This record gives sequence, structure tokens and C-alpha cells, in this order.
Amino acid sequence: MNVASAWRKPAAGAALLAAAALTASCSASGNAASSGPGESDATTVATPQAPVIKISPAEGSAKVSPDKKIVVTASGGALDEVVVQGGGQQVEGAFNTDRTKWVSKSPLRPSTSYDVSAKSGQTAATSSFRTLKPELELQVADVTPNAKGETLGVGAPIIVTFNQAVSDKAAVERALEVKAEKPVTGAWRWINDTVVIYRTAKYWPAHQKVTFNANITGVKAGKGLYGVKDYTANLKIGAKVISKVDAGKHMMYVYKDGKRVQTMRISAGMATTREYTTTSGIHLTMERGNPVRMISPGRKKGDPGYYDVMINHAVRISNSGEYVHAKDNVWAQGVRNVSHGCINARPDQAKWFYDNVQRGDVVDITGTTRKLEWNNGWGFWQMPFSEWKKGSALRGES
Repeated sequence: MNVASAWRKPAAGAALLAAAALTASCSASGNAASSGPGESDATTVATPQAPVIKISPAEGSAKVSPDKKIVVTASGGALDEVVVQGGGQQVEGAFNTDRTKWVSKSPLRPSTSYDVSAKSGQTAATSSFRTLKPELELQVADVTPNAKGETLGVGAPIIVTFNQAVSDKAAVERALEVKAEKPVTGAWRWINDTVVIYRTAKYWPAHQKVTFNANITGVKAGKGLYGVKDYTANLKIGAKVISKVDAGKHMMYVYKDGKRVQTMRISAGMATTREYTTTSGIHLTMERGNPVRMISPGRKKGDPGYYDVMINHAVRISNSGEYVHAKDNVWAQGVRNVSHGCINARPDQAKWFYDNVQRGDVVDITGTTRKLEWNNGWGFWQMPFSEWKKGSALRGES
């Protein structure tokens, strides 16, 4: 180890010491020259203050609204860690850019205790609070169509029914989520205070999975009304099945994924009255039964036009009594319209249709003077999408 190099130029070292002394003399106060040997100026080093952490809701808070955000702030330092636990789950949140603030992302669970812990440097803080018990509890009462193992048609809506009347529809609608493997544009429309329906702008792309989530826990849906339970439905869209019915030509053609798979001679409504006129427009298959009891509406036994019959392999396409069903009146099928408004077909072909139908399949009827109303059954495709989405509570939001 060579240390001699430090002593090679003593003259230079002396010059540096002289310059340092001169510099000190120039910068000192007028009394510095009177300082005696061994005396020196004192240097004070400030002790940094510990960061201060604030948590809201404060310790011991009760009846906290579930839609209130948890906010943690730090002054004098950055937040190293924020952990919030409640109801057996961890609450997610986000820091601001300099990590001096953390805010929870989602609504809290009603009737639940929460524990918050935060650290900033050597400072630690905690808070425990409890959310309120709602006066009214909001849950999803039903999602249709959504039978176990069911495969749906490309026209299928998602009909959500709540157990309570919703007044803050926008808040609830923001919590509704539709995720498709093959996404398409869609919109919700509120039918009344308890029912909201999702419809796509164009038919669903065939052969895919769709997930519906109602993330309503903690969402304030009205005065004293909060969501208390999330809901998930896993839906399956099957083949694209489109049935074309020409009532004027008394024919029905069924197409599956673009290929014609059935040609059926049919008889539609006799059209002697509005009641007996088949509705034109885009219908959806809604339900099926074998047999289905059909009774003439508004008539009692003995009245003209009264009927009470059991009909096989019937598939409902509206709420005004229209079905595609079996009827052994081959003499009329393909020739004349003689029904009370239904589409009847040869029994073997009607059975085939019954066996192969998916709820939400499209039945497009033309050739009559009566138009299907958009709210007659699942006639939702009768309304232009531009009009449909006006029923959303989020029309002003992008």
C-alpha cells in the first residue's frame, strides 16, 4: 500500500490551508476575530418530524354509509402500505402519484366491520369502523333466460329483476356488467322500477360465452336501500338460428348458422279480427310446452269463437297468445291461413322445431297487417337500437 503520495507537495498543502483560513475570515461575523484558541461555531441539525397519518372513517365510527370512500392521507412522508380488511375480504384501493393519499375503489359491504392499517416511515396508524345496516336490502331476484345448462339464441336479451324498487337507477346500472367472448355493442333499458333489460345493437355472435355480473354490494339504490349481494350469471350463446315466416305464402324456413335446415308449410292467423291476425316483426322464442292448454281470451264457454284445447309441441313467440305449434290440418298448411293467430305446422315438423329451439332464437314474420309491439313478449328487436338505449339511466355518460 503506497501512502507517500499524500506528502509530495507540502507547499501546495500549506497554500490550501491559508486559503481556507482566509475564506473563513471573510465569511465570519465581526466578532469572529476575538475567538480564542480552540473555540469553534456550534452547528445545529434539525430532527425531521415523523409523518402524520389520517384515516377516514375515524376510529370507532358506526353506521358508516357503504358508498363512503375510505381515505388515508400522510403529511410529511409517503404512504408505504395501506391494508383494509372487512367481511373476510381485502378492500382494493389506489394511491395518488406521490403516495400521500390512498382511496378505496369499490362500495363497502353493509353491516360489516372494517379494519384499516397504514404505515409511513416509522409512523403506523389504525382505524376500525362499522357500516350501517340498510333499512331495505337490494338483491337480484331473477335473471332470464338463465336456466341451468341452457343454450341461448343470438337474439336473447338479459332480463334482470330486482327484489326492491330502484330509485337511483344510474347507480345500479353502473354496477351491471356484461362481458362477452365476442363483444358487441349493447345497452340497458329500464322497463319499470324493478326490471332492466340488456339488448345488443346487433344479434350476439354465435357460439360464445357471456358473463353477466351485478356488482351491487354496497351500492345505494334509493333512500335506505343498499345492495347486499352480488350476482353472476354465466350464459352460453349457441348457433345462429333464424326462422323466416312468410304468412302470405304460408311458408316457414329455418336457417342454422346461415344454412337452411328445415322447410315447413304453415298456416297463420285467419285475420278476420285483429285478435286473429298474426303479428309481423322480429319475434323471439320465449318458452315451450307439450302440451299447452289454449283458451280463447275474453270469451266464456258457449260464446261464438270460444275454444279450450290442448296443443302439442308449442313454442311461445309473444305474450298475445302466439305460438309455433303442431296442428293436424295439413289441408290448410301451405294453402290458407286459418288459425287464431298462431303459426301451425305439420306435427312432425312442429316437433322438430320444438326439440331444436333455443330460447332467444329469432322468428321473423312477414306478410300480415298487424305489427308486433316491442313490449309484446320479447319483441325488443322491434324497437330501433337508437331508441332502445334512451331507456338507459346513463344516457348522459360516455
